[in-house]
Amino acid sequence: MNIIITGASKGIGKAIAEIFAEEGHTLLIGSRTAKSLYDTMSGLQNRYPQSTIKAMPVDMRKKEEVVQFGNWCLGFGTPGILVNNAGIFVPGSIYNEPEDQLEEMIHTNLYSAYHLTRTVLPAMMEARRGHIFNICSIASLNAYPNGGSYSISKFALLGFSKNLREEMKPHGIKVTAVCPGATMSASWDGFNIDPQRIMEATDIAKMIHAATKLSPMAVVEDIILRPQLGDL
Repeated sequence: MNIIITGASKGIGKAIAEIFAEEGHTLLIGSRTAKSLYDTMSGLQNRYPQSTIKAMPVDMRKKEEVVQFGNWCLGFGTPGILVNNAGIFVPGSIYNEPEDQLEEMIHTNLYSAYHLTRTVLPAMMEARRGHIFNICSIASLNAYPNGGSYSISKFALLGFSKNLREEMKPHGIKVTAVCPGATMSASWDGFNIDPQRIMEATDIAKMIHAATKLSPMAVVEDIILRPQLGDL
């Protein structure tokens, strides 16, 4: 099966790539930083020689690069799974965050998923199969202090997921919104976090993997995960 994963060079995206690579799939991975992406590609290929790992650097903030990446993925065949994981977290408040922060969050966290999905959907619809995962956030569900434009963008991504799910029902394509709470990833770099208070990236990967194992008649619409001791 061909599996597309964005933001795959670290954190949740890398954990998702690892769990599917172990099964011997063809992984088509993208992220903005070429070195870390290619290091991830070679590392996965060495650890899981039964899989085929292909990588293409892509700035998911830029529509033309997203479309190019999607068409590159289609060159390997119709994807069975698409994981829209690319995103960025910048804290702030609406009243005093930098002037262009909303645009940055929307381009990175929403438009990236929108344009990539639209690029690969025609092939998936023709095949009448597939599963799309949008990595949203607990911030998609509830406002919180210092959430600002990040939370706005994640609310929008959840709305995108819900609309897409309704549209894809007649076409045999599943859509799952994944809403993780605090997870050990680059978003928390610089914060002094007790490891007992934050989830592991593999926790999210395991839930996504499990959701792909259901019969064609069932879909996990939403996955909500929080640290056992509650949100940070």
